[in-house]
Amino acid sequence: MKKLDLLPGTLDLMVLRTLQTMGSQHGYGIARRIEQISGNQVLLNQGTIYAALVRLQQQRWIDAQWGVSDNNRRAKFYEITDSGQKKLTEDSEAWWRLASVIEAMLGPQESDR
Repeated sequence: MKKLDLLPGTLDLMVLRTLQTMGSQHGYGIARRIEQISGNQVLLNQGTIYAALVRLQQQRWIDAQWGVSDNNRRAKFYEITDSGQKKLTEDSEAWWRLASVIEAMLGPQESDR
């Protein structure tokens, strides 16, 4: 099966949700969690995840602090901010509305019966 191409904004939403659910994480951990939850349908390289983290930090939706990872290496740990929580709530509601519209459009239609 071919990996999924992400629509604009979906990676940001996934990163924010991961941080909301798991708390403070380093970039590698965030990427692995997204891959795990997606059943490896979303595969993220370092450039992709770190570009998203920089973008989210610039928007002040996440904060970062240096720390030490499980394998005793220095790593930047990210956490969701209050404004990131608000953005996650707003974007989640919009995605659920859009998903329901797409499901209605792609599901069985009256003319299909």
